[in-house]
Amino acid sequence: MELILKYFPDLSDEQRRQFDALYGLYADWNAKINVVSRKDFDQLYLRHVLHSLAIARVCRFEAGARVLDVGCGGGFPSVPLAVMFPEVHFVAADSIRKKIAVVEGVSEGLGLKNIEPRWGRVEEIDRRFDYVVSRAVTAMPEFVKWIWTKIERGQKGTLPNGILYLKGGDLAEELALTRMKWDLYDISDFFEEEFFETKKVVYTPKI
Repeated sequence: MELILKYFPDLSDEQRRQFDALYGLYADWNAKINVVSRKDFDQLYLRHVLHSLAIARVCRFEAGARVLDVGCGGGFPSVPLAVMFPEVHFVAADSIRKKIAVVEGVSEGLGLKNIEPRWGRVEEIDRRFDYVVSRAVTAMPEFVKWIWTKIERGQKGTLPNGILYLKGGDLAEELALTRMKWDLYDISDFFEEEFFETKKVVYTPKI
């Protein structure tokens, strides 16, 4: 929890309570359904919560923005982002039912009213969003095919509507295959921990 306050010191009392409660809630759920690797569960705040919040360093969503998290797993990045942006509506989608059960349980435990867990394939979601977020769920060309038509043009945050994707390593070849223009933000510019050295937020606008 201290790690979150180190980079986000201006949280409200309710946000502090919710971030503090994440560890216990995920520990309880992880004992039933393994959605966070047991070997790095002690690093939950670093490797999952703070990593998710790198998106908040790149783009601040406006109140009323609609954000889709594709392949959310146990709720990353959507759950930490829903705490950070209580006036933004998040849809957390995953094709694996037990992972959505974790998102439902954690969200209920936190008292989050702005996150909508959704079980099913993202292609089946017949709605429009301002932003799509994800964390290394598939190769970018495939990902773009899934979601590009679901993004509405406009600007509901500090960046124009588009994709904000958490990914690591050398991305040049993979991004080139999409034939789109991408901006890469080094997470190490925001967070000093060694874990983030090779990790990036990858962004493209819907223009």
